[in-house]
This record gives sequence, structure tokens and C-alpha cells, in this order.
Amino acid sequence: MMWILFKLLMTSAMVVLISEVAKKSDRLGGLIAALPLVTVLTLIWLYIEKQPESKIANHAWYTFWYVVPTLPMFLTFPFLLKRFGFWPTLGISVVITLIAFYVFAKIVKLYGIELL
Repeated sequence: MMWILFKLLMTSAMVVLISEVAKKSDRLGGLIAALPLVTVLTLIWLYIEKQPESKIANHAWYTFWYVVPTLPMFLTFPFLLKRFGFWPTLGISVVITLIAFYVFAKIVKLYGIELL
């Protein structure tokens, strides 16, 4: 139980750190947020917990493919925010991401990559 609490605190601390840095600097906050810190921590947790290398490798592999369809959100969010406000923009961005993910998954399936 202590291990889970430690992992929870370390991982959530990253989110707090990023939001605090972003208050001071948009660029630095964006840079830190763009780093795959949560994924790196996840890979570390999997390794420390003696998960098979295949599981760790699969996690990295699928993370790559799941990140790609999230990218349109980062382009549309600033544009929509000026027009609709925060909450509607966040909702629209989630829908855009879901649609992009579905379309992307269908496209990469043609190349033998199964995401759904």
C-alpha cells in the first residue's frame, strides 16, 4: 500500500509542478508538459515492479500511437478558446480528439497496427 501511495504522490506531483511552472512561464510550462514525464514514470514503475520487458516495450509502443491523434487538440484549443470560452472549448477539444483517434485507428489498422 505504501508503494502505491508513493507512486501516486510522485506522479501527481508532476502535474502540480507543470501547472505551477505554467503560471510563471507559458513556454517552459508547455515544454515540461510536452515531455513524456508520466510515461517515463510509468515505464520506471513497470520496471521496478518486475514487469516483463515485452509489457514495458508494448506500453511505450502504444503510447506513441495514442499520442499522435491528440495533437490536433493542441492546435484547435487556442483558436476555439477565444470564441467559445474554456469549458465549451475543452468539451469540443475532447470530441475532436475522440474523432481523430477513431479515424487514426482506422487508418493505422490498414497497416497492421491494432489500436481499438
